[in-house]
Amino acid sequence: MAVTRTFSIIKPDATRRNLTGAITKMLEDAGLRVVASRRIRMTRDQAEGFYAVHKERPFFNDLCTFMTSGPVVVQVLEGEDAVKRNREIMGATNPADAAEGTIRKTYAESIEANSVHGSDSDENAKIEIDYFIAPDENVG
Repeated sequence: MAVTRTFSIIKPDATRRNLTGAITKMLEDAGLRVVASRRIRMTRDQAEGFYAVHKERPFFNDLCTFMTSGPVVVQVLEGEDAVKRNREIMGATNPADAAEGTIRKTYAESIEANSVHGSDSDENAKIEIDYFIAPDENVG
Protein backbone atom coordinates (compact mmCIF):
# COMPACT_ATOMS: atom_id res chain seq x y z
CA MET A 1 0.00 0.00 0.00
CA ALA A 2 1.05 3.53 -0.70
CA VAL A 3 1.61 6.29 1.80
CA THR A 4 -1.12 8.86 1.17
CA ARG A 5 -2.64 11.88 2.89
CA THR A 6 -6.10 12.64 4.19
CA PHE A 7 -7.88 15.53 5.86
CA SER A 8 -9.28 15.53 9.38
CA ILE A 9 -11.20 17.98 11.55
CA ILE A 10 -11.44 17.71 15.31
CA LYS A 11 -14.88 19.27 15.78
CA PRO A 12 -16.14 21.86 18.31
CA ASP A 13 -17.65 19.29 20.68
CA ALA A 14 -14.23 17.70 21.10
CA THR A 15 -12.20 20.92 21.37
CA ARG A 16 -14.70 22.22 23.94
CA ARG A 17 -13.96 19.14 26.08
CA ASN A 18 -10.17 19.50 25.61
CA LEU A 19 -9.88 16.23 23.64
CA THR A 20 -7.55 17.45 20.88
CA GLY A 21 -4.53 15.64 22.31
CA ALA A 22 -6.41 12.43 23.10
CA ILE A 23 -7.89 12.24 19.61
CA THR A 24 -4.57 13.05 17.96
CA LYS A 25 -2.94 10.30 20.03
CA MET A 26 -5.54 7.80 18.79
CA LEU A 27 -4.79 8.84 15.20
CA GLU A 28 -1.04 8.54 15.74
CA ASP A 29 -1.38 5.21 17.55
CA ALA A 30 -3.31 3.96 14.51
CA GLY A 31 -0.30 4.67 12.29
CA LEU A 32 -1.19 8.11 10.99
CA ARG A 33 1.23 11.02 11.22
CA VAL A 34 0.11 14.65 11.58
CA VAL A 35 1.91 16.60 8.84
CA ALA A 36 -0.06 19.85 9.19
CA SER A 37 -2.32 21.10 11.97
CA ARG A 38 -3.89 24.33 13.07
CA ARG A 39 -6.66 25.46 15.37
CA ILE A 40 -9.16 27.81 13.75
CA ARG A 41 -12.56 29.30 14.32
CA MET A 42 -14.43 28.39 11.13
CA THR A 43 -16.45 31.23 9.64
CA ARG A 44 -19.99 30.72 8.41
CA ASP A 45 -18.78 31.21 4.83
CA GLN A 46 -16.06 28.58 5.31
CA ALA A 47 -18.54 26.10 6.79
CA GLU A 48 -21.10 26.67 4.05
CA GLY A 49 -18.45 26.29 1.36
CA PHE A 50 -16.89 23.21 2.91
CA TYR A 51 -20.24 21.45 3.37
CA ALA A 52 -21.80 22.77 0.11
CA VAL A 53 -22.38 19.18 -1.04
CA HIS A 54 -25.04 18.97 1.73
CA LYS A 55 -26.69 22.33 0.93
CA GLU A 56 -30.06 20.79 -0.01
CA ARG A 57 -30.19 18.47 2.99
CA PRO A 58 -32.34 19.36 6.00
CA PHE A 59 -29.38 19.25 8.41
CA PHE A 60 -27.21 21.73 6.45
CA ASN A 61 -28.01 24.84 8.53
CA ASP A 62 -27.60 23.00 11.84
CA LEU A 63 -24.31 21.49 10.64
CA CYS A 64 -22.91 24.89 9.68
CA THR A 65 -24.08 26.40 12.97
CA PHE A 66 -22.43 23.56 14.91
CA MET A 67 -19.14 23.78 13.01
CA THR A 68 -18.91 27.52 13.72
CA SER A 69 -19.89 27.17 17.40
CA GLY A 70 -16.32 26.85 18.63
CA PRO A 71 -12.75 26.19 17.58
CA VAL A 72 -11.85 23.23 15.39
CA VAL A 73 -8.50 21.64 14.59
CA VAL A 74 -7.87 21.06 10.89
CA GLN A 75 -5.19 18.48 10.14
CA VAL A 76 -3.45 16.67 7.32
CA LEU A 77 -2.73 13.07 8.19
CA GLU A 78 -0.27 10.83 6.38
CA GLY A 79 0.10 7.06 6.41
CA GLU A 80 -0.50 3.81 4.58
CA ASP A 81 -3.85 4.18 2.78
CA ALA A 82 -4.56 7.21 4.99
CA VAL A 83 -8.22 7.79 4.01
CA LYS A 84 -9.20 4.21 4.79
CA ARG A 85 -7.15 4.06 8.00
CA ASN A 86 -8.57 7.35 9.27
CA ARG A 87 -12.14 6.24 8.56
CA GLU A 88 -11.52 2.99 10.44
CA ILE A 89 -10.20 4.76 13.54
CA MET A 90 -12.97 7.42 13.40
CA GLY A 91 -15.74 4.80 13.40
CA ALA A 92 -19.26 5.03 12.05
CA THR A 93 -20.88 8.47 11.80
CA ASN A 94 -23.47 7.42 14.36
CA PRO A 95 -21.50 6.64 17.53
CA ALA A 96 -24.15 4.06 18.51
CA ASP A 97 -23.05 2.08 15.44
CA ALA A 98 -19.31 2.68 15.87
CA ALA A 99 -16.97 -0.13 16.87
CA GLU A 100 -15.41 -0.20 20.33
CA GLY A 101 -12.10 1.63 20.47
CA THR A 102 -12.93 4.09 17.69
CA ILE A 103 -12.86 7.85 18.20
CA ARG A 104 -16.60 8.27 17.78
CA LYS A 105 -17.49 5.37 20.10
CA THR A 106 -15.09 6.76 22.70
CA TYR A 107 -15.74 10.51 22.46
CA ALA A 108 -18.80 11.45 20.38
CA GLU A 109 -21.73 13.03 22.18
CA SER A 110 -24.27 12.29 19.42
CA ILE A 111 -24.61 11.67 15.71
CA GLU A 112 -24.40 15.43 15.20
CA ALA A 113 -21.60 16.12 17.71
CA ASN A 114 -19.46 13.16 16.69
CA SER A 115 -16.07 14.75 17.42
CA VAL A 116 -14.29 14.24 14.07
CA HIS A 117 -14.58 14.62 10.31
CA GLY A 118 -12.48 12.72 7.80
CA SER A 119 -12.25 12.68 4.03
CA ASP A 120 -14.15 9.88 2.29
CA SER A 121 -11.86 9.48 -0.73
CA ASP A 122 -8.38 10.39 -1.93
CA GLU A 123 -9.94 12.89 -4.35
CA ASN A 124 -11.95 14.61 -1.62
CA ALA A 125 -8.93 14.57 0.68
CA LYS A 126 -7.01 16.74 -1.79
CA ILE A 127 -9.95 19.14 -2.18
CA GLU A 128 -10.47 19.38 1.60
CA ILE A 129 -6.76 19.82 2.36
CA ASP A 130 -6.52 22.61 -0.20
CA TYR A 131 -9.64 24.27 1.27
CA PHE A 132 -8.05 24.82 4.70
CA ILE A 133 -4.30 24.24 4.49
CA ALA A 134 -1.95 26.43 2.48
CA PRO A 135 0.89 24.63 0.68
CA ASP A 136 3.51 26.22 2.94
CA GLU A 137 1.66 24.87 6.02
CA ASN A 138 1.60 21.31 4.67
CA VAL A 139 5.22 20.60 5.46
CA GLY A 140 5.27 17.02 6.75
